Amino acid sequence: MNKQVFTVEEIKRKVEYYCVYQDRCHKEVETKLREYNVVPEAREMILLGLMENNFLNEERFSKSFARGKFRIKKWGKQRIVRELKFRNISAYNIKTALKEINEQDYMTTLYSLLEKKNNQVSDTNVFKRKKKIADYLLYRGFESNLVYEALKLI
Repeated sequence: MNKQVFTVEEIKRKVEYYCVYQDRCHKEVETKLREYNVVPEAREMILLGLMENNFLNEERFSKSFARGKFRIKKWGKQRIVRELKFRNISAYNIKTALKEINEQDYMTTLYSLLEKKNNQVSDTNVFKRKKKIADYLLYRGFESNLVYEALKLI
């Protein structure tokens, strides 16, 4: 197996492209640097350079992550928070990211997912039907109080 060897400058350039393509969090960048087997001193230097030149910005990442996962994958706030925590994002940045989600759009999405799932579930038993819909919405990351409030409309 022939491992390629890169200079610190080449790795720095590669990681910059990696960050430009899509907003990244520190954890993703550190994983990428580990793939290149970068020594800890060089890793710290590269990370510092990325932050100074605004290639790596945790707040920007968390905001775009929250917006994207909500708009595209229709995730609820709890799922977004869980995923951001998994990526070691600070509580402050998580709070800031959740402000990106419009409350009106959030409720509209919840009700449209409820409607869609209600049409898909074929169970005739009302309790089983509601349980399946609730499980689906909770898995998506919507808050339980909102889910149960919405289910009363069925």
